Order: sequence, then C-alpha cells, then structure tokens
Amino acid sequence: MSSPRLHINVDHVATLRQARREEFPDPVQWALAAEKAGAHGITCHLRKDRRHIQDKDVRLLRTELKSILNLELSLNGEMVELGLVSGADAFCLVPELRKELTTEGGLDCKHEQQRLADVIPALTEAGGIVSLFVDPDCHQLDVARTVGAPFVELHTGSYANQTGAARERELQRLLTAAAHAQDIGLKVNAGHGLDYENVGPMAGMPGVQELNIGFAIVARALLVGVEQAVQEMLRLLTPAPTTSAVAEALPGARS
Repeated sequence: MSSPRLHINVDHVATLRQARREEFPDPVQWALAAEKAGAHGITCHLRKDRRHIQDKDVRLLRTELKSILNLELSLNGEMVELGLVSGADAFCLVPELRKELTTEGGLDCKHEQQRLADVIPALTEAGGIVSLFVDPDCHQLDVARTVGAPFVELHTGSYANQTGAARERELQRLLTAAAHAQDIGLKVNAGHGLDYENVGPMAGMPGVQELNIGFAIVARALLVGVEQAVQEMLRLLTPAPTTSAVAEALPGARS
C-alpha cells in the first residue's frame, strides 16, 4: 500500500503574522521550507474576511512553489472569481462562516447543488482539479458525484476530536464513506484536525490519496523547526513493512 501524499496548510503561519499585522512570519517562505523538507503540496484558505491568508500570499505561493498549490475557497462569487485567475493546481470548495475559528463541518452539497454544478466546471476549465470538503456521509458523497466533482476531501474533525470508543465509531464512518466514494467513482482525500497522535489510521485508510494537515505541523515546527516537523509527519504516513517484506530484506533471504 502506498503512502498518502502530504499537503501542508500554511494558514496558521499567516494567522500568527496577522495577529500583529506584521510582515512576518511569511507563510510563503514557511511553505518553501516545508516543500524542501518533503511536503508534496501546500494548501491555503483564502477567506472572504482575509483573516489569515491574503491575496498576495496566493500570488506568491503560485510563483514560488514547485509543488502543488491547493487553494481552499468558499462558494462566494468573489472568492470563486479570484480562484479562476489564481493559477492554483487544485481547488477545495469549503463552507465558510464568519464567526468560526476554523472550518466546522463539510459542505451541504444537496443545498448547494446548483451552485456546485456551475462552479466546478468553471474551476476545472481554469486548470484546477476540484474537490469538495464533505462530512463522511454517503448522501453527501452521492450529490458530490452528481455535480461532477472528481475528488472529495473527507472531513476528519469529528474523528480527531473524539477519544476511545467514540473515535472508533468516527473512524468506521470515515472508512465506510471512503469505500462508498471510491465505489461511485470519486477519488478521496482527507483532512482537518489531524496530528501526530491520530494520523495513523488515516494514513492506512484504503484509497486515501492525500492528507491535508496544518496546525499540528506548524505548532511542532515552533519546537523542532520546519524540516524536522515535516519529516516526522512523513514518517507517520509511511506504511510499516509487512512481515514478508522484512523477511525478504534480511541477509541471505534470497539465497
């Protein structure tokens, strides 16, 4: 089983900068350091209220990055228009509430069905791969398929926020949703609230192609630096070798 790709969200670097309205820390430079350390892509959320990532950050990220730029956007008309000219490689459409600390749930695809049916082709024509940020709900996945989304990103926040038996129940919901999504032709990413302690089951989930992780890596980097924080997470995404693979690697195993 191959490892999921690691995309790192740099919003929280921008949050620290905006707390003092300074020019630093620079999320673009932080993203470049993460890319150099092995991140497969960079994610950022350009919100309507511009509370963290700014328009210039998106422009500079697109100019400077060698890897994939994944731009999270709401369905607001202004934000979609900015997405169309951003040059991003991928778009993730997310719900957005003014007073939320972070994205609190997945898109209501049924409620937004017509809007999604209009926006997805436009963003695709602009050159980006489109995903929808959705709760692990099979009905939402069915609508995502109907409106033409090639990818979904499963919202892992409920899983991340639980412990014990409750977390196991959320994990089963995610497993069921991931399997259903693939059965109906959707490709699957996942993210939200993932950290060094809870990421293991997500990394091992069949068919998940990409994990989006931000806050935990940014916080870890404050203690150990960007390179080590990224590489520690990458190691957690790498499947452990099977017993047979270990046996084959031993000296004399093929003799």
